[in-house]
Formats: sequence, C-alpha cells, structure tokens
Amino acid sequence: MTNTGPFRRRTVDVSVPHGEVVGSYATYAEAQRTVDHLAKADFPVAKLAIVGNDLKTVERVTRKLSWNRAALEGALSGAWFGLFLGLLFTFVQPTINWGLFGAAILIGAAFGMFFRLAGYAVSRRSRDFQSTSQVLAESYDVIVDPTLLLKARDVLARPVED
Repeated sequence: MTNTGPFRRRTVDVSVPHGEVVGSYATYAEAQRTVDHLAKADFPVAKLAIVGNDLKTVERVTRKLSWNRAALEGALSGAWFGLFLGLLFTFVQPTINWGLFGAAILIGAAFGMFFRLAGYAVSRRSRDFQSTSQVLAESYDVIVDPTLLLKARDVLARPVED
C-alpha cells in the first residue's frame, strides 16, 4: 500500500549519484553558487547533485575541561531550566510568587551542577577536553544527468542574470 496523500514521506536515495561532471570546485560554496546559477536560469535542478570527494573527519580541540568549568556550565544550564519551570509556575497562579520563581532557578542550578559534575567524573578518565568535529571534502563536483550536460554547460557559459 502506498501513501499518495500530501503528507507522504519522500524516500531519500542513498546511492552515489552518477552522471557527468559540470564542474569541480575547491569549496562547497563555489559548487553551491554553480547550482544557484543553474537554478536562476530555470535549469531542472532536481537532476543535479553536489558530490564531495576525498572526505576527511576533522576534530578541532576547543578547550580543556576542569571541575570548575563543569560546575559552572552545569549550574548555568540548570538555572535556565529552572527559569523555564519558574515561568510555567507563574502562568498557573494568579499572582507572581517571586520566592517560588527564585527557588526554581536555584534548584535547577543545583541539579544541573550535580548532573554535569557526575557526567564529568565518569568521562574524565577517557576524555579531558572538548572538541568539535566535522566532515570536510578535498573537492566538490557538480554532477548532472548526462542528457542535460550540454544545456548545463551552455547556461554556465552565460553570465548570471539577477
């Protein structure tokens, strides 16, 4: 049974697209500009794909972790949650109870600090730093359906019209 209604899920093709290379670029932004150029010329962009080549995982270390930093981060995130709960409590009462509001923030900060310190204690032996990671490609190819290669090259040969 297939769902043909307006809320059906689109299936995503998980294979590497095949076709002809319209252009190769050093950055994703350059490849994206090429696709934008084709889109502005009413090119059927559903027949295009941007393919990253020679993928690498890059992890950049951002900072060292410490007990003080873990405590501060936990307290701040917990205080935000307490602030949210305090706001919810004020909506159900006819008058604002500032004591309840402040208590919600302090209790949230205490629980946040406790849970963050517990998490830091568990992970400290294996990882004593924070980092961000991303997948980068050496180059990006814009791939087009072979039947549209000449049309794509023709469009790219013309200047962009805004």
